[in-house]
Amino acid sequence: MKLKKPIYSNTSLTKSNQSNSTASGPDFGSLVLIATPIGNLNDFSLRAKQAIQEADILLCEDTRVTAKLLAAYGLSVKMESLHEHNETQRTEQIISWLNQGKKIALVSDAGTPLLSDPGYRLSKAVIDADIPISAIPGPNAALMALTLSGLPPHPYMFVGFPPPKSTARQSSFAILKAAERAGLQSTLIWHEAPHRLVDMLQDLALIFGQDRPAAVARELTKKFEEIQRNTLQGLIEHFTSIPPRGEITVLIGPKPQKETLSDDDLDQHLLEALKTMSVKDAAATISTAVHLPKKIIYQRALELSKIR
Repeated sequence: MKLKKPIYSNTSLTKSNQSNSTASGPDFGSLVLIATPIGNLNDFSLRAKQAIQEADILLCEDTRVTAKLLAAYGLSVKMESLHEHNETQRTEQIISWLNQGKKIALVSDAGTPLLSDPGYRLSKAVIDADIPISAIPGPNAALMALTLSGLPPHPYMFVGFPPPKSTARQSSFAILKAAERAGLQSTLIWHEAPHRLVDMLQDLALIFGQDRPAAVARELTKKFEEIQRNTLQGLIEHFTSIPPRGEITVLIGPKPQKETLSDDDLDQHLLEALKTMSVKDAAATISTAVHLPKKIIYQRALELSKIR
């Protein structure tokens, strides 16, 4: 069956809000989530600009960052901060403004709000209060990286930022590895800080294997945009020799359809883990990763620790 072409409309933001909510009229405010450029200012949409022009208040992750965007487009609006440290405290006040009929827009420093950025607690409270909420789509680093990675585009799972500490990071990866052994077949996506990239790739290789297809996207939409496609080991070697800079997105492809774990593979995983972890922690991490009983893995880890 041939799909119909999408129908585009230039209906105003106000009318759009009224059409998708039971609430309407001058006594009700509205919240709109606005995606902003992730690097290239030309990616700021006309609808986003219009929504900010119509807003009474613009909620910003960092008002200094957003001020630069507004200045580039000649926009002027009252800004209020909303970030991870004050979102819970500010939500009640913002709901009060919305109940007074205020039009409020929300942006993060870059990209689509709520995705690894503040705004979820507020948006949930707005929905629970039956206040109109809408969104203006736009730049998204995770999806752009996915389309450029050369890895299967669906299904995919966006995981956000991994834990900053190696032990917690390995544990979080091990949970995903266990999910793969239970049937998960998905491209996995994370954001990461450049100074932690190599450590993260090493932990990924430990849990998922050095030969897992992967990609690292860097500085998307900017002058020095870069996509490195390789195995995890190949990416480790590349970014060890050329330290990364800028905004980073990391992707690994789904597990091979017929992935098996030999005794040699298990020993290799354990030996790598034992370089930085105790026997107990190595056994816990690897047993979760390979979906095998911890008691058996602990016994083998103990044996390997004695002969290293």
